[in-house]
Amino acid sequence: MKVYINGKFYDKKDAKISVFDHGLLYGDGVFEGIRAYNRLVFKLKEHIERLFESAQSIMLKIPLNKNQMTKAVISTIKENKLKDAYIRILVTRGEGDLGLDPRKCEGAAAVIIIADTIALYPEKFYKQGLEIITVPTVRNLPEAVNPQIKSLNYLNNILAKIEAINAGFDEAIMLDTLGYIAECTGDNIFIAKHNELYTPPQCMGTLRGITRDTVLEIARKNRIPVHEHVLTRHELYISDECFLTGTAAEIIPVVKVDGRVIGDGKPGELTLRLTKKFKESTKKEGTRY
Repeated sequence: MKVYINGKFYDKKDAKISVFDHGLLYGDGVFEGIRAYNRLVFKLKEHIERLFESAQSIMLKIPLNKNQMTKAVISTIKENKLKDAYIRILVTRGEGDLGLDPRKCEGAAAVIIIADTIALYPEKFYKQGLEIITVPTVRNLPEAVNPQIKSLNYLNNILAKIEAINAGFDEAIMLDTLGYIAECTGDNIFIAKHNELYTPPQCMGTLRGITRDTVLEIARKNRIPVHEHVLTRHELYISDECFLTGTAAEIIPVVKVDGRVIGDGKPGELTLRLTKKFKESTKKEGTRY
């Protein structure tokens, strides 16, 4: 594996940054996860745009412009000779001292790009569906660390993931501070009722998911009614279908939540239909390399 760091490629064992980097010390930085399918980088423009929006929000100056970042991503995939890939971009505040003051970070921010493969969940869950639970850890307040900032500080999500794992589950639902459904630890969430699609709005402690937006776009094109409004667990429990979306997860069905069987306990027809349409879109949309 070749890792891109500040314009140069390094072997995996030699890919290093300083222990004084504020990305390591404080999670002070932003990141993106991107997928390539058959030499086609899916929604690359949208991912780059979101990366720069996250950086803008935390006042982090990325040393590359959007066009340069796009070229760096493509170069990293080519360097690793990957046909299908998962790409991780990380931009840290850079090297500083042991204090919080970001002004003491010397020089430009560190840009790191890793290209590899990923399988977030075992294949059996895509066929049989996931069983998930709601956990006590709530999603960060937008007034604290806004969930729409895709930052390197993922401790909120990790704590929820730990609670799921300790309970014997692979994924968990996180609520917002009002008790409404926000999202899962690494995915957005959808439910279907009477062949209509529902998902929490972006303003309620959720990340603006690229795959989420793609599913909404596909649904509208196929005349599937979509609704973005607050959801309670009751609405989830009585739904006909449920599925999660994310760049790494893609679209994965959920068949049981907090012990309640969703629908008939199998991946639903609407979920399967949207999954098929999504896979079709990954074959024709994106940046060719």
